[in-house]
Amino acid sequence: MRSWGSDSEEEDRSPLLTDNDAARGNIQNYPPDKVPICCSARYNLAALALLGFFMVYALRVNLSVALVDMINSTSHQQENRSAKVCPDHTAHTGVPHNSTGKKYNWDADTQGWILGSFFYGYIITQIPGGYVAGKFGGKLLLGFGILGTAVFTLLTPLAADLGAGYLIAVRVLEGLGEGVTFPAMHTMWSSWAPPLERSRLLSLSYAGAQLGTVVSLPLSGLICYYLDWVYVFYIFGSLGVVWFIIWYLIASDNPQTHRTISDTEREYILSSLRNELSKNKDIPVCAMLKSLPLWAIVVAHFSYNWTFYTLLTLLPTYMKEILRFNAQENGFLSALPYLGCWLCMVITGYIADFMRERLNFSTVAVRKTFNTLGMIGPAGFLLAAGYTGCNYTLAVVFLTLSTTLGGLSIAGYNINHLDIAPSFAGLLIGITNSFATIPGMVGPVIAKSLTHDNTVEQWQIVFYIAAAINLFGALFFAAFASGTIQDWAVRTNKAQGS
Repeated sequence: MRSWGSDSEEEDRSPLLTDNDAARGNIQNYPPDKVPICCSARYNLAALALLGFFMVYALRVNLSVALVDMINSTSHQQENRSAKVCPDHTAHTGVPHNSTGKKYNWDADTQGWILGSFFYGYIITQIPGGYVAGKFGGKLLLGFGILGTAVFTLLTPLAADLGAGYLIAVRVLEGLGEGVTFPAMHTMWSSWAPPLERSRLLSLSYAGAQLGTVVSLPLSGLICYYLDWVYVFYIFGSLGVVWFIIWYLIASDNPQTHRTISDTEREYILSSLRNELSKNKDIPVCAMLKSLPLWAIVVAHFSYNWTFYTLLTLLPTYMKEILRFNAQENGFLSALPYLGCWLCMVITGYIADFMRERLNFSTVAVRKTFNTLGMIGPAGFLLAAGYTGCNYTLAVVFLTLSTTLGGLSIAGYNINHLDIAPSFAGLLIGITNSFATIPGMVGPVIAKSLTHDNTVEQWQIVFYIAAAINLFGALFFAAFASGTIQDWAVRTNKAQGS
């Protein structure tokens, strides 16, 4: 078992500029505190990426809310037993709920397959996406991935009208498009993010996923309540197309090809990464398979996503069937946990970089600390949420705390790919995200099969399973994670003595 600070100090802290770099020329004229942050190319990329992952998750989760309004609940013979325990908590606004949208007679199992079908496409393009991004760059891959998802989102109402099978097929195709997004973005950051700015740059860009959830869930609820559920897909699909146009015109694969980056910033980024990126692009498959630090990321990623996807896809259902909020309130309350997570992710990135740069913490200590807190904390509050009975306030508070603390893991396993193998970061996240997509495929199906009667006791079982998996992932990562670049990732560089 590895100790939390066992990685070598010299390699683990990944200095932004090395003595060798300074000796090559005038690089010493560009200390980190003199390289601008405001309006810099790398932070502009982070802002564009934030908007991109905003769209990724807005397009992914809007069905979770819309589906509640698409189902003809009166067609089901099964009575919701929890209704006898928890009274209706709907706040009447005086504005009638629009009921012009079409309703479908899909049972709980069919709903589970619809919610999980996205991930059957998502898992297929993870590893190929990482490979293609590593060979040809991530800009166009990421852009067209989101564009494809947006187009199929626009087709969702038509698919639903044709039948559940068509809707499932469209969701699979959406998953194919989104499957390349994280590998493509990780590949781009391997060329853009200075080591001691990784936490903040990646947390800022990937926090867009939580922000997309925060906005999409309540806005989808409002659209369903006042308009029609079909507009959920038309509005978000159109926004995805607009984002693609902006991304295509502004983003660049690396600092060398960026049209407006300053010479100072370009040299700063390239110098900080000079000793980290391998020119050898042959994939060391055998070494990867035997790498415990990589398996630590796989296990942590899988475990975290089990809880995350369970809540992401089923929280609106839980809010309606157990806590008994209507579609309008449902969207706001379902989004509240992700608002906390978004804020936590943004702040965590800065704290993690501060601990590494100013407090001299090793990379592995920072990664393990934040990952442990970001997985064990959510497990505890998720269990507590299952025992709140009909205390609506306490249930929402515990669910919010559970998801908020999950944001700490952005500085744990989520960035660790770039620590151990920056040259293969896109491929590695494709590998780990392939395993981590399995919870999205089977989690909703299992949860739906366990909650046919929608009783509090049945949902407690769902929460127990998620918490246990989260705890295992936290312990495995704490035991085997690393913060240093692995030998198989920099073999060419070390052979050259750099």
